[in-house]
Amino acid sequence: MTPWVLVGIVAALLTMFGFVPQMVKMYRTRSVADVSLATLCQFTAGVSLWAFYGFFIGDSIIIMANIVSLVTLLVSVGIYLKYRWERPVMAVTAADGMEGR
Repeated sequence: MTPWVLVGIVAALLTMFGFVPQMVKMYRTRSVADVSLATLCQFTAGVSLWAFYGFFIGDSIIIMANIVSLVTLLVSVGIYLKYRWERPVMAVTAADGMEGR
C-alpha cells in the first residue's frame, strides 16, 4: 500500500463519517437550532454527484465512500426535519434533583 492510497483511505473515512457526531448530537438533544439545513443539503448534493461520477468512471471506492456519506447525510437531514420544531431536551444533572432539600 502506497502512502497516497493510505491518504485516500483516511480521506474517505473522514468524509464518510464526518456528520456522525452532529447526527448523534441532534438525536440526543433533539435540538437542531444551530444546524444549517442549507449546509446539509449542499453537502448531500455534492456527495450525490461524487457517487454518480464514481458510477460513470467505474470507481468502486468513490462509489462506496460516497454512498456511505450519502446515507449519513440523509439520516442527518431526516433528524433535522423531525426535530426542527420540537423543544430541545434539557440536560438533567444530579444538582437539579437536589433543589428544595
